[in-house]
Parts: sequence; structure tokens; C-alpha cells
Amino acid sequence: MAYKMFAAIYVGSSEISMKIFQVNGRKTFRQIDSVSRILELGRDTYREGKLSRESIKMICEELEGLKHKMEEYKITEYRAYATSAVREADNMDLVLDVIEHTTGIRVQVLSNSEQRYISFKGLVAKYSDFHQVVSKNTAFVDVGAGSVQISLFDKNNLVVTENIPIGAVRVRDYLALIGHKSGRLDEIMADYVDNDIVSFRNIYLKDKEIKNIIAVGEVVSSLKKIVPELSIKDVITRAQFDAMYKRVISMPAQELAEKYGIPYERATLMLPNITIYQSFLNNCKAEEMYVPDVDFCECIVANYMDEGSRVVFNHNFEEDILATANNIAKRYRCNRNHVEQTAYFALKIFDVVRKPFGLDKMQRLQLQIAALLHECGNFINLHDGARNSYYIVANTEILGLSHKERMEVANVVKYNPLYLPSKDKISAELDGCDYIVIAKLAAILRIANILDKSHMQKIEDISVTLKDGKLIILAKTYEDISLEAGLFEARADFFEQIYGIRPVLRVKRSV
Repeated sequence: MAYKMFAAIYVGSSEISMKIFQVNGRKTFRQIDSVSRILELGRDTYREGKLSRESIKMICEELEGLKHKMEEYKITEYRAYATSAVREADNMDLVLDVIEHTTGIRVQVLSNSEQRYISFKGLVAKYSDFHQVVSKNTAFVDVGAGSVQISLFDKNNLVVTENIPIGAVRVRDYLALIGHKSGRLDEIMADYVDNDIVSFRNIYLKDKEIKNIIAVGEVVSSLKKIVPELSIKDVITRAQFDAMYKRVISMPAQELAEKYGIPYERATLMLPNITIYQSFLNNCKAEEMYVPDVDFCECIVANYMDEGSRVVFNHNFEEDILATANNIAKRYRCNRNHVEQTAYFALKIFDVVRKPFGLDKMQRLQLQIAALLHECGNFINLHDGARNSYYIVANTEILGLSHKERMEVANVVKYNPLYLPSKDKISAELDGCDYIVIAKLAAILRIANILDKSHMQKIEDISVTLKDGKLIILAKTYEDISLEAGLFEARADFFEQIYGIRPVLRVKRSV
């Protein structure tokens, strides 16, 4: 049976690790080898704002060793991802350049939403009953070194996701500066963490009852080791968690490390990790917590399999992204009937121009999200709704979109009604976004949006065809659409500038 070797490399905030997998033709993968080293990169970034020369040197040395290991297995295909310790470093670009030129390994820095989305895929790939777990209100609590990602699921769909800057390394290092001066460190840490968790509860949970918590993070497997007498596998009851918590707060990190065979650096993260989980448990009243053994390298290979359509998950990730967008629209009181019809019209136009104009599946999703959120800024004020919408989208995390993809959506929303300047004039504002993608999607959104200018859904349906250099939009309606037809031509001008074809609106009267 045909198979290939694949390496997943993770440059994390507290470790560098690599796992080697055999990916075979049955759409499965099997771990062959693994290497890891505890390396506190987050300490530099979260304290000093950048990675030190010594840390960069250690990264290169470790990656050089991993490169030799890949050569032993004759591996040519790999993914190397870095997260917040590199992402938040002021010298990120320099670090990546040094790594690539020193080791030959190209490291990609994941945005927070990409990182958490890949973690989510890894969990779905490993646990076949994931669908059943998230069928009721479930919180996915991913504790990283720099932040915590809390994602809420309801009826199998992701409905809310929020990033809170209280990661384990960040909390440990910050509170270590004051803990020795005043009181017990565990009490100070609990107060520090509770502030953000309570804010999350008040905004997103309110009276919602969370049935399950799925706890994910680098320290989860180590936490289970400190209560061996409980034989914890994948689920912890509240009573078991309380026993675990008491043991962690009663023992210093050095004792935890020696007694339970945990690396000291990892042991120092026990208290902040378990404090974060305890705070969330206290604020949501869940009685059970799932603690799956999934590390980020396994998540990387799951994402690799998904990218190449090598595996079919029993979960629709695109539906999660759209459910998140719909919930953002609901939060900002968007006119649901209008934005849904705008999205429907936009996708009909997109599907006709997609192939001849080189658009892809991700851009279709971006357009759909932009259509759903194009009016969210009106919640702030009607005077500058487009710019307000831009700021909301730009600053609201959408799990599954990279930073670049989300910023492209924000710009599409912004330039839906506003004049789009030339690329030279706004290149500094684009933050690496693709100007052509923004222009193409904004042109479609303008047409789709104007077809329901009255917000009364006067047009029942449209058919779209591309013929003789024209985009023919046949609108089926039995109402007067003089407003929509009158404003259509101005939007058609912009569309023609971008695509070189003229949209033409024709009306088919319903009986």
C-alpha cells in the first residue's frame, strides 16, 4: 500500500517538538517517531517583547537536529509552525529569516485563530465521538502559553470564540513578580484569572448552562499524572478535579516535578493551568471535563490531511465558521433577512464568475462572511457604518480564518459602499492583504447588496449568466423595484472596472 512520510514540527512557547508520521492511502496516519525539548521561548517574548539572541540560537540548534532526523527518514514533506512566542515577538521577521538561512527549515507563524482552528481539527480527527460531545452546550477551553481560547459549541456548531490574554506562561511570569510580596500565590493567581473569566461569562454565557468542557493545552497530560490513584483517562469529574487542584496548590513545582516525573519547566505551569480551568468550571457549573490526549503535532498532521483532502472528517468546519459569523451578526443586531438574502445573491454571482476569473473556495467563504457582516457597524452608528463594520470584523476573531483572510473580509465590508482607492494609495493600510481579492469581492457584494436596497426582499430570486461580455442578472419579482434598478447602474460601473464585464439587470415579473 502506498504511503508517505510526513514531519510535523511545533515551535511552541514552552517547547519545540517534532513527530514523524506515516500517511497512507487509507486516509489514516500513524506515528513513527517523536522528539521534543522544553524551551521557554515565551519567557522572552512576554517579558521583553522579543526573542533574545540566545533563544534564537537554541531554536536553530534544535531545528538543525530535527532536520537531521528528517533526513534519516528521507522526509521531504513537512509543516513547521510557530505560535505566540514568535508571533508576538517584535523581531519575528528577523527570527524567521535567521531560522530559514541557518537550518533550511521554513517556519510559518500561525495567527491565533489559525492555531486554535488546527487544534480543533486535531481533536475532531482523534475522537470519533466528538460530534456527540458538542451536540449540547460545550465549551472548548484551550490554554496556551500566552492566552486562553474559549469556544462555545451548541447543536454541533461553533457559535462563539474569544481569546483572553491569560495564558499559563504569561500568568506565571507576571504574578511571580508580586507573589512573594503579598499572600499566597494560588489565591493571587485565582483573583487575577477570575477577572477575565467572569467578564467572559457575563458577556457570552449569561444564563446559558454549559454541559461539558473540553480542556486542551500542553499541560493537560501532565495534570493527569499527579493523581495516578484516580486512573483518569479522557473524563474528569468535578470531585476528581478538586482533588487534582488541591494537590497542585499544596506542592511546589520542584516537588511536583520530582515526584511525578514531570519536566520542571512544565511543572511550573501546573498552577496557572489548573487555576484557569478551575475558574471556568466555577463560572459555568459544568460537572465533567473532557481531557483528551492530543498534542499540537498530531493537530498539524490532521490539518495536513484535511488540506490535501486526504481525510474526511465527521464534522463540517465551514459550518462552524458561518455559525460564528451569524452569531456576530446577531450580536450587532443586523437585519437577518437582508444580510442572508445579500449573501445568497452574492454567492450566485460568485459561482458564475469564479472559474473564468480565478476565484477559489476560500474567497467564496470570505464573500459569504462579508455579506453576513456588512451592516454590523450600524449598531454603533448609522453615520459611518461601513468603517464601523470594518473595525468590528478586523477586531473580532473568526476561528478558521487567518489574520490576512479576516482583514480581507474587513476591507470588503468597508469598500462595499465606500470608494476603493488605487492600491498605491492604501497599500500601507492593507497589512499584507490581497488588493485584487478585496476589489473582486467588494464588486460582487455591491451588486448583491443593492438588489435588496429597500431591505424588504422584493426580489424573490435571481438567475445569473455570463454571455457576450455581460453578466445577466434576471430578477424574479412581482413588486416595484425601481429603487434597486435605479441604483444598480452605479454599482455596475465599479463591477465593470474590476472584471471587464458589464452587469445587466433584467426583470422577470412573477404571476
